[in-house]
Amino acid sequence: MTEVQTVEPITIPVKSQHRFDEAALDAYLQAHVAGYQGPLSVQQFEGGQSNPTFLLETPRRNYVLRRKPPGILMRSAHAVDREYRVLAALARTDFPVPRPYVLCDDESVLGTMFFVMDHIPGRVMRDPLMTELTPEERRTLVCDYVDTLAALHAIDYRSLDLESFGRPGNYFERQISRWGRQYRETETALIPEMHQLLDWLERSVPEQRSTSIVHGDYQFGNVLTHPTQPRVVAVLDWELSTIGDPLADFTYFTAPWHAPSGERSFADIDLETHGVPSYEELLDRYCRKTGRPGIEQPHFYRAFHAFRSGAIIQGIIRRAMQGNNAGEMALTFSAENVRALAERGLTHTRI
Repeated sequence: MTEVQTVEPITIPVKSQHRFDEAALDAYLQAHVAGYQGPLSVQQFEGGQSNPTFLLETPRRNYVLRRKPPGILMRSAHAVDREYRVLAALARTDFPVPRPYVLCDDESVLGTMFFVMDHIPGRVMRDPLMTELTPEERRTLVCDYVDTLAALHAIDYRSLDLESFGRPGNYFERQISRWGRQYRETETALIPEMHQLLDWLERSVPEQRSTSIVHGDYQFGNVLTHPTQPRVVAVLDWELSTIGDPLADFTYFTAPWHAPSGERSFADIDLETHGVPSYEELLDRYCRKTGRPGIEQPHFYRAFHAFRSGAIIQGIIRRAMQGNNAGEMALTFSAENVRALAERGLTHTRI
């Protein structure tokens, strides 16, 4: 596996395509965030491929701003208003999320919709191997990731007034329709494997047996770890969250246990030596905590996640071609990355 440092998220000067009127932001925060006091210094977080994210530093405290990128955007994409809504709801519980302060849908302020939330210090484990941790710390942290996910799925979304946050049934049917449409609208080169995989998914949706808040992108890189301890302090990046099938989150999070050799895969790793729980152990842990007997048709979920990842990368490629990509990594993606994901998904259709 590729060694990646597990450090505080990296900040850089604001990229030219994402610059905005910092004086206008300072004035807006003075008027809308209790306790805010400048002067304001703005840096951009490197990484992430969708909504540009910025560190706002002030003498009293730091904040984080997430905004829609400029330019022509896909329908329903970059939903910072949905992120704000679910964060505001979860902040009323003891679930670990940053506290949101304000959502601004007045595009005259910064040019696009944005929201501001609390800044929580921590580390991002972009590589599932977590090379800076001891085997004992790895085991503790991975188990906490799964426990945190189970806790999310146990929350009564109705008690948080999230009934309208997403339709409760047919989650995967809706997801396949959405990502299929988005893939076709952003396709820049014909990839027959993606269309073949989409056709199989449309014909193979399993029955949905439970409904919960779904994060939609629950992975190592979207969970913030305590600066020195192996425990979760915040779950980030809620752009794809909705009400749906909780198995979407668990099967996505455990993708490294089934991915082929390469970065973000445990394929060539002795799990026991490295202190990483086996997939079977995590499945048992998650099912015990959620009262689920098991997971039927796991191959469907792995095929779906391969397709969705391919569709997401295709959208990133299109945004990079238009010059409004959020991260530099976008420039490294190509149709071959999409094709490889489609081929991986197709292997699961043959099980």
